[in-house]
Amino acid sequence: MTTDRRSGARLVAIVCAAQVFVQIGAYYWPALLPQMMERWSLSNGAAGWITSSFYAAYMLSVPVLVTLTDRIDAKRVYLFGVGCTVVAHLAFGLFAEGFWSAMALRALAGIGWAGTYMTGLKLLADQVDAKMMSRAVTGHAASIGISGALSYMLGDLLSQTLGWQAAFASAGVTAAIAWLTVALSVPGRPPPASAAAATPQALFDFRPVLRNRSAFAYSLAYCVHTLEMNALRGWGVAFLAWVAASQGAVEGILSPTTVVTVLGLLGTLTSVVGNEASIRFGRRRLVIAAMVLSIGLGATIGFVGAHGYWLAVILVVVYGAIIWLDSSSLTAGAAGAADPARRGATLAVHSMLGYAGGFVGPLAIGWTLDAAGGMSPLAWGLAFALVAALMALALVAFAALRPRGLAGDRL
Repeated sequence: MTTDRRSGARLVAIVCAAQVFVQIGAYYWPALLPQMMERWSLSNGAAGWITSSFYAAYMLSVPVLVTLTDRIDAKRVYLFGVGCTVVAHLAFGLFAEGFWSAMALRALAGIGWAGTYMTGLKLLADQVDAKMMSRAVTGHAASIGISGALSYMLGDLLSQTLGWQAAFASAGVTAAIAWLTVALSVPGRPPPASAAAATPQALFDFRPVLRNRSAFAYSLAYCVHTLEMNALRGWGVAFLAWVAASQGAVEGILSPTTVVTVLGLLGTLTSVVGNEASIRFGRRRLVIAAMVLSIGLGATIGFVGAHGYWLAVILVVVYGAIIWLDSSSLTAGAAGAADPARRGATLAVHSMLGYAGGFVGPLAIGWTLDAAGGMSPLAWGLAFALVAALMALALVAFAALRPRGLAGDRL
């Protein structure tokens, strides 16, 4: 049973505000990556592993945590995830001292993300009506996009003024605020009786989800979409910092963290616009158009952008906007195409596939850079071209599956 429209809007506002606070520290690590690589003498591959450990932990824990929301109150799972995030950020600031400790604590943060990102969406999907759901998904994605974008600039600012340890510890404090906000303000909602009565075997049987052709198509596209997104988010600051240093562009430039912050904010806007365009022009058309454009930019950004800082800035921002264009459309497509009794399991598969891609993306960039002999125009070009090639394969698969649109979409 869904809430009325006014209480539904209030619920969306509370959850979205909480997501801003819990996710604000999510990208402090990639924002500070160049200095942390130097501080701890990390190779490109080692840095990629620390970045990807977040997504690996997410990928492994999300099928359990999100699927459990079909059986128990999503609010309880969400609060568990926020609690993991609080501990992960505080401990990183207090105890991280090199590769292994950093990787372990970023993995704990990934478990926290698994317990908050899609469970927050599931919490909303269970309590708002069908007409509000697509826009609730967009608002939810926008709140996380805004906090993720601000994470780069805020992490850099706090690191410069208070030190990197205080920056990470402060992210634990904001996550604690999110925990209190949801615990005190969001009503509980038991799962449907049919789901609550399901056996554990039936609850974690993902075969019906995989047989849902439309939902699976959106999730498969989301896998490579997240690979591409996290490759850029994980290495965008490092790429721009390298271009600036190699070109001697150190005075009178926007800092790389500022550029990636702008990218994230613009990406959030294009995600909202993209979802509205999906409703108006057709979800499948919008997704295919975004994939084609991202393939073109990914194949050229490393080769071309490495030869000038401002050219690199423009290409990174445009590339990011295109990547984000179908972000909400893909998640809304999977959620809307799901069997309501298996929406948690469907979102679990969607997230697991997405963050499997998120795990591969930063590693693929780091490994390619090392395999090509270190950072160079050729190495960066090959790294991003590899991502574009993977997106081309995803485009073929998505077109072949031909997913349907949602209620209210123009076909």
